[in-house]
Amino acid sequence: MLFADSLAPSAIQRLRTGGDECVVEPSLTAESLPGHIGGFDVLVVRSTRVTATTLEAGNRLGLVVRAGAGTNTIDTHRAAELGIFVCKVPGRNAIAVAELTLGLMFAIDRHIAPATADLRAGHWNKQTYSKARGLYGSTLGIIGMGAIGLEVARRAGACGLRVVTEPRPGRSPHTHRKLADMGVEEVPDRATLLAVSDIVSLHVPGDRTTSGMVDAAFLAAMKPDAVLINTSRGEVVDEAALLAALDATELRAGLDVFADEPPEALGRISSELARHHKVTATHHIGASTQQSQAAVAEGTAEVIEAYRTGVARDCVNLEQVPNRTATLSIRHYDRVGVLACVLQELSRRHLNVANMQNRIFSGSKAAVAIIEVSGTLDDEVLKVLGGIEHVICATVLDTMPAAAP
Repeated sequence: MLFADSLAPSAIQRLRTGGDECVVEPSLTAESLPGHIGGFDVLVVRSTRVTATTLEAGNRLGLVVRAGAGTNTIDTHRAAELGIFVCKVPGRNAIAVAELTLGLMFAIDRHIAPATADLRAGHWNKQTYSKARGLYGSTLGIIGMGAIGLEVARRAGACGLRVVTEPRPGRSPHTHRKLADMGVEEVPDRATLLAVSDIVSLHVPGDRTTSGMVDAAFLAAMKPDAVLINTSRGEVVDEAALLAALDATELRAGLDVFADEPPEALGRISSELARHHKVTATHHIGASTQQSQAAVAEGTAEVIEAYRTGVARDCVNLEQVPNRTATLSIRHYDRVGVLACVLQELSRRHLNVANMQNRIFSGSKAAVAIIEVSGTLDDEVLKVLGGIEHVICATVLDTMPAAAP
C-alpha cells in the first residue's frame, strides 16, 4: 500500500506487523501520484488530491482511504466507475476541530490575536482590549450537527452558551437523543437560527450542495454584530460576500479554511479575507493535534484491516439503496458449487444480482444466501432454484417495484 501523505508511525507499524507492505511517500503530489500508483492495492491520502488520472493508472488499486472525514479531494465518481472503494475515517478528529472552534470564539471575543500583536510591538492598549461581550449566555447556532457539531455543542454548553441547530431530514433518533441530553434546541429553520444566533459555526461537508452556502443573503440574515466561525471547508463561504459584510457591519469572523489555500504545508497565500482586521485566522489546522492524528491513523489502519476481510468500512461511493426488485433467500447445504449454479440460473434469466451475502449455520452443514436481485421473479424461477441439487428451499423475502428507467 502507498501512503501519499504522512501518517502516525504507530499505525504504519501496526499494518506492517499484520503483513502489509507499506511505502510512505509524503512528498507525492496530485501531479506526480499517477506515476507511482502502479502495483499498489491501497492508497492512503490526507490532503493530496486523487484525480481520475491517478485512479486510471492504478492497475491493482482497489481501495483509497482518506485519513480524515472529507473526500472532496478524491474523484469518487470515477473511482465508482472503476470499482474502487473510497473510504473515509470520520469522527476521529472531531474533538480537535471542536477545540479549535471554541478557541476561535474565545480569541475573537477577547481580542487575543491583535492584543498579542500589539504587545509584541511594545504597545499597551488596555482600554481597547478590555471591551469584550463575554460568551456566557450567548446563543450559538450550529449548522451541521455531525460528529464535529456534536462535540462543539457539548463544549459550548459547558461554557454556558445556549446552543441551537436547524432541523435536518433523516436525523437519527440517536442524534435527537444526544441533542436533547445536551440541551440543544432545534429551531424551526435556518432563517430563525441566523436571526437568534450571536455566533454561527459551520460544520458541513464541502460539496456542490454547500458550495457558496454562506452568501450575501445568508450574511444579511445574521445579527449585524454576530460572529461567523468556519472550520469546515473554504468553499462553503462566498469570500467576496463575507468581505463586503465585514466592511458594512460589525460582523467578525474566525476562519481556519479558505477557498484558495496553498496546496502544500508551506507556501504563501494571497487572501484579502485572511488579512482583514476583523478576521481571526488559522492555517487549516483544525484536525492537527497529536491526539487527533493518532486517532485518525488508527482509524485508517482499521479501515484497511476491514478491507482485507471483504468489508468496506465508511465507504462513500457505494449505492446506499441498490436497484433491486426482490430479495431471495436460498437455504442450502454447504457444498461446493451450489451458489454457482444458483447464480448461473439467475444470469440465464437476466436477473441481475445487486447484493449478496452467504452465512453458514453452526455445524457447517447448512447455509443461507440472501440475494437482492433486479428483474422479474415468478413461481417458475423459485421452482427451478429450489430444484437445484443441495438447495433446501428458495423463497422470496420481499418485493419492490422496479425502478423507473
